[in-house]
Amino acid sequence: MSGLSAGHRPDVRRDVRRDVRCDCWRDRRRDAWWLLAGLLVLIAWEASGGDLWLGLRYGDATGFAWRDAWLTSSLLHNGGRWLAWVLLALLVWDVTRTRPSGPPRRERLYWLSATVAALVLVPTIKRFTSTSCPWDLLPFGGTVPYVPHWWLRALDGGPGHCFPSGHAVAAFAFFGVYFLWRPYRPVLALAALAAVWLLGGVFGWAQMARGAHFMSHTLWSAWACWAVCSAAAWGWTLQPVRLAAPARLLWSRRLERAKGIEPSLTPA
Repeated sequence: MSGLSAGHRPDVRRDVRRDVRCDCWRDRRRDAWWLLAGLLVLIAWEASGGDLWLGLRYGDATGFAWRDAWLTSSLLHNGGRWLAWVLLALLVWDVTRTRPSGPPRRERLYWLSATVAALVLVPTIKRFTSTSCPWDLLPFGGTVPYVPHWWLRALDGGPGHCFPSGHAVAAFAFFGVYFLWRPYRPVLALAALAAVWLLGGVFGWAQMARGAHFMSHTLWSAWACWAVCSAAAWGWTLQPVRLAAPARLLWSRRLERAKGIEPSLTPA
């Protein structure tokens, strides 16, 4: 035991749990700061009037040239829906697998549930909003006036139910993949995060070019999905730490600090 009696053996298991908890809370605080920063960016965008300005780059009084284009309508809109179903099916399949390493099944199931929650949240919000789509508005050949969606007590008189963007959620709901893999494979997690942002941005652009949504509709959807996943991450952190789950090889870190000690440790 390198001169250490069993009675004085450092509690490596306890120290690992403490390090895991510190790493988790550090990540949670960072997630919250990103959430706040995103909210400030959204408020600034709303105040700038950028929605209407950017919408007029793609549409005019005759409508939107990209509305029924194959690229935006068939590929990125209809095809995007199918892609979301495929990705969700892959997550379900992954939950059924037994992995020799990486997130345990319980954690994969938890983040699958968070993804489904994000997929459900935004379409539910849309059902209760009165904001109409750009292609329904007078500046773009429609019949109702443009009313910013943050004028909560004002109605534009149109069909409504167009805010936030439901289609962008087909990508942004999968922020959960980043949160799932971040403690285990940080590089893979960042790659997943970049892919989700890229796909969500492309979906958002397609819907904006078609006249289905303004840019802010997509940005609010992204923010809502990040909020759901951040809340889910906090919820997971509050659960008892399982040494089989979270740790970026913290075993080796602690064992290096306690050289010469051979603790008997088994994952909880």
